[in-house]
Amino acid sequence: MTVTETLLTPLFAAGPGRPLITHYDDAADTRVELSRATIGNWAAKTANWLRDELDVEPGDPVAVLLPAHWQTAGVLLGAWWCGAAVTDDPAGAKVAFVPPGAVASGAGVTATVSLHPMGLGCGAEVDYVDEVRVFGDEFMPWSPVPGTTPALGKSTVDEVVAEARQRAATLGITADARVLSTVEWTQPDGLLTGFLAVLAGGASLVQCSNADPDRLPARRATEHTSLDLVG
Repeated sequence: MTVTETLLTPLFAAGPGRPLITHYDDAADTRVELSRATIGNWAAKTANWLRDELDVEPGDPVAVLLPAHWQTAGVLLGAWWCGAAVTDDPAGAKVAFVPPGAVASGAGVTATVSLHPMGLGCGAEVDYVDEVRVFGDEFMPWSPVPGTTPALGKSTVDEVVAEARQRAATLGITADARVLSTVEWTQPDGLLTGFLAVLAGGASLVQCSNADPDRLPARRATEHTSLDLVG
């Protein structure tokens, strides 16, 4: 199975309506909460678009050059669901996902991700949000993706899943945890610790981007978090 199938399947089984990501952006002063089912829908739409529209096949490099954000979660999980190898190098990538105003030299297609808190598009030539919106909320791989398929940098599907689970165990991330994090999703370390380990542990994530340290105590109280990951 893919990274996405392996990590999301038990989360869906335990309760698809439970929160998965609560995203704060202190620079924009926004808060958005998305359930496991909603993130799964974004991931499925992304996987369908990558495979059906852009011909991304298992092992193809897909560059994700985005900050920690709920839209980034949909991009990453969608890329892994169709078997893509996520990278931070756009050169030679079949698709590169970038924030508004950024460029990705050497990528076959550059998709701009709006990072709008409510999921609005940004009017770019290839606007990720507008492109994936019309695709299905479910994704069915045409064939199984082997565990030896590259998934993150030089690491395979099996290696990424094993490392995420190990980090979850080391950090004490469990299914009843609500994790507050200021860790940026740099590749591979920040992504493994700040995102995948939370999924592997079955927890929910309160991601604080552009974090104001003075606001974090109130966030812990309001969101009832039980564990901190500090970037």
